[in-house]
Amino acid sequence: MEEVSKKHLDFIQKLKISEYDSHIYTDKLRRIAFAYDASCYQLIPQVIVVVSNHKQVRHVLSLANQLQIAITFRAAGTSLSGQAISDSVLLVIDNKWDKYNILENAVKIRMDPGLIAGNANKYLQVYGKKIGPDPSSIASAKIGGIVANNASGMCCGIAHNSYNTLYGMKLVFANGDELDTEDKDSIRHFKARNPKLIAEIIKLSQKVKQDTELSHLISHKYRLKNTTGYGINALLDFTDPIDIIMHLIVGSEGTLGFISSVSLYTRDLHVNKATGLYIFDNIELACNATADLSNIGVNAVELLDRSSLKSLQGNSCIPLFIEKLN
Repeated sequence: MEEVSKKHLDFIQKLKISEYDSHIYTDKLRRIAFAYDASCYQLIPQVIVVVSNHKQVRHVLSLANQLQIAITFRAAGTSLSGQAISDSVLLVIDNKWDKYNILENAVKIRMDPGLIAGNANKYLQVYGKKIGPDPSSIASAKIGGIVANNASGMCCGIAHNSYNTLYGMKLVFANGDELDTEDKDSIRHFKARNPKLIAEIIKLSQKVKQDTELSHLISHKYRLKNTTGYGINALLDFTDPIDIIMHLIVGSEGTLGFISSVSLYTRDLHVNKATGLYIFDNIELACNATADLSNIGVNAVELLDRSSLKSLQGNSCIPLFIEKLN
């Protein structure tokens, strides 16, 4: 494994002599441990920096921008696609950065990026509510990573994903600039500091909306679940540049800014629910049934072929008749 580069040592030194007081790691053991997320990829970071508040993130990003050093954000590291690894600086959200506020009798919830999504649902449960996104890793995934990846899961579809339940964000950009979309003064100051960016966002949105063919293509692509690339449907869905910026952040995988706080609208937690296992003679019948079920309000359908069912044979919770299927 390569030693830490001179450029990154300079970054570390300047970080240490500042008021920054979070943890900085360069030892081989931690660098190897953080070289993986839940994907099949490996990238060994030069430096691991653990942050626990908005001020620290702003300072680290400002210094990295000044020295032209790449930074990758990491929440829980549950990504299956390699977004949470880096061969430069890995900025890790501290587990203690997990505060929350339940707002308006649980109509909304404001969360720190390090809050585990499953815990957010536990806090909301007493109100008969939950957050919309429901990825399979919800018991360990942190809300900052969920929103940055527009993670959704089986049941929320597109109607209740991060993008469509978003209320507000507090952001830090690459140059250390800040934006709190729930604060009118913050919005006013951000617009005053970034007139060119605001003008370009408005211009880009207008250009997309005036292009009938492109607008149709974007609408068609995002009518279904789609987390590939930037959420450019924001350019069609909104007119206010702040709303556009905020929704472009969703799914941007940390490339457009750091989410230091996010507020989501909540969903009702249904007390009465059931799951069923239904067997069909062939795949065509199963697919047709899936379309019919979606029209009557079923939240999620998972299609299992014979090979997948066979892999579960012998499990104590699987009906015995599964073994007799052709």
